[in-house]
Amino acid sequence: MKQRKLGNSGLEVSAIGLGCMGMSHGYGNKVDDQEMVKLIHQAVERGINFFDTAEMYGPFINEELVGKALAPMRDKIVVATKFGFQFDPATKENQGFNSRPEHIREVCEAMLKRMNTDHIDLLYQHRIDPNVPIEDVAGAVKDLISEGKVRYFGLSEADALNVRKAHAVQPVTALQSAYSLWDRAPEITVLPTLEELGIGFVPYGPLGHGFLTGTIDANTKFAGNDIRNRIPRFSEESRKANGQLINLLTGFAQQKNVTAAQLALAWVLHQKPWMVPIPGTTKLHRLEENIGAVDIELSAAELVEIEGILTSMKGAGERFA
Repeated sequence: MKQRKLGNSGLEVSAIGLGCMGMSHGYGNKVDDQEMVKLIHQAVERGINFFDTAEMYGPFINEELVGKALAPMRDKIVVATKFGFQFDPATKENQGFNSRPEHIREVCEAMLKRMNTDHIDLLYQHRIDPNVPIEDVAGAVKDLISEGKVRYFGLSEADALNVRKAHAVQPVTALQSAYSLWDRAPEITVLPTLEELGIGFVPYGPLGHGFLTGTIDANTKFAGNDIRNRIPRFSEESRKANGQLINLLTGFAQQKNVTAAQLALAWVLHQKPWMVPIPGTTKLHRLEENIGAVDIELSAAELVEIEGILTSMKGAGERFA
């Protein structure tokens, strides 16, 4: 597996990582934990060493799963997780933002126990807390880094201004945000800021929550607790409107003898050398398909052709509810 560095931090990881959320949360699917442990091991065997989780996923159970799976090879892999919310101790219901410094410390200790590890490689703030200055958040993580409990600091879905403010207190290693062929908002102000400051970028949703694989259409039915039921872009009307874009991209992929998913990942990988997408899956054949994207070359002419497709067919529907 090819390696990439996340900005100027020195943190080097596999060219793609594995987003683990869907193994426990989000898509309404019931999957066996032992099968997911096996899949994570298969990812490591195939060269992936960068794994993404969060306290939100479950909540908590995804961190436990990832920790259990990676314990035997802990020194060979990079685990990223995220804080930023308050959960009811009894019901685990999300009660809203909480990035107060004292809470960050409590959450970090709980994460270390759940994942049965003595350190977190990359700790992200999951979302900006409007009630806590980002400088205080960065300072709290800086303290955890100085204590050896955390190695690198990250932000998720932060704007350029908050990235700058945080980076001035504690260097930000990576920003994680949604980014894909049909979700390019970070290109406006965020990516230029990251490039200027030497910060890596970790796109989540590089396959458009499955839509860019070409396996979802207007007739697809989602489970009742699937998060896509709440995303306007996945309404039946939007899926129908977006079908032509997917057909054009799928046709391009077929001409190149790759899958639609591989094209979507290869496109992300060609944008910047400091981008490391983290597609998620619960299936071995999809994992292997995603890994295959790392070796796909897109010429300058092909990138221009893809850009023409994207310009002519704007995606319908908002990305968030």
